[in-house]
Amino acid sequence: MSLFLCVDCGGSKTSAVITDRSGTILGRALGGSSNFSYMSASAFTDAVRVAVSNALKTCVSPPSIDPIPLPPNTEMFASAWFGISGVDSLAAVANASAALSALLRIPVGPRLVVANDTHLLAAPLRLHPDIKHAVAAIGGTGSCVVSFQHQPSGMLSELARTGGWGWILGDEGGGFHVGRETMRQMMHDAARSSLGMEPLPPSSLKAKVLERFGIHEVENAPEVLPVVHLPEPSTAEAAATVPSYLLVAREKRLSQLAPLVFEAAFKDKDPFALNVLKVCAEGLADQIAMLCREPGEDPNLKPRAVEANKAVLCFGGSLVGIEDYRALIREALAKKGHVFKYVEFVDDAAAVGAVGLASLGRRT
Repeated sequence: MSLFLCVDCGGSKTSAVITDRSGTILGRALGGSSNFSYMSASAFTDAVRVAVSNALKTCVSPPSIDPIPLPPNTEMFASAWFGISGVDSLAAVANASAALSALLRIPVGPRLVVANDTHLLAAPLRLHPDIKHAVAAIGGTGSCVVSFQHQPSGMLSELARTGGWGWILGDEGGGFHVGRETMRQMMHDAARSSLGMEPLPPSSLKAKVLERFGIHEVENAPEVLPVVHLPEPSTAEAAATVPSYLLVAREKRLSQLAPLVFEAAFKDKDPFALNVLKVCAEGLADQIAMLCREPGEDPNLKPRAVEANKAVLCFGGSLVGIEDYRALIREALAKKGHVFKYVEFVDDAAAVGAVGLASLGRRT
């Protein structure tokens, strides 16, 4: 039981990292989606099983060829920390904990830490002893914002949260929002055209989106609406007769447009694409600002709010990993009066979490 495991479970991938007691990374692996709110408990457990089993294979040199079976025959991990997208309630924590306990043979309790994935992002707060608060903002497939306070014990306690409501109700600034906003603005421009208004400049993003969905004329943009709304085929026979993009779940048809938007905005310098990202950045900035109060604001109005100029903003996720996008979010925050003392991007939350977990293990 000298191994420490941290798993970052997100909407796009599952990242598992294993360290020894000294904090040296011994193994790591990636798996598929493991957003707890989007899938059954068995599907979630299977995604974690694959990632952890493959990470265990890399703990020896040369890496093992045979899969490492889970659950193990004996207790293998001293402790494990799971940051899970979609775990936003005590009931979800309890359900996920029960499934993971059975998978890893770790009793439910202090050795098995299960929380929302934003908890992994707040680790940089420990690097800044002059402050006590952090705001962790995830911007990947979805989005979620959580604020934390540093306790004298060295642990982090959650103060408040917003977002993380999924693609139907929210995910402002995440991949689905970027795709949805792209389609909304394309439909808005089609409405302008129907009014006979002055044509807008050509857009590389519009052309790329329409090409992806097999539409060859910008004027026919409304034809993309069935692509957005039609459900995926329910039978194999039906699947054989539709274009490949209709085989993708509806929310992913939009979230998978995000790379096209970023390429058009920051590589092609397409004004249309850049405006889409400004709207989405504003949405995530609104979520972050909700957990903050401005300097001089009456603390009684938001007792658990954080003052940005006395806190660190910790970004995590594929979209906010792009510096130009983070700049748009910070610019939107500054206009709202929120300038953070420190800003960090955590590009490997599972590794940061595993090393931190081993550090805590050495102290106990």
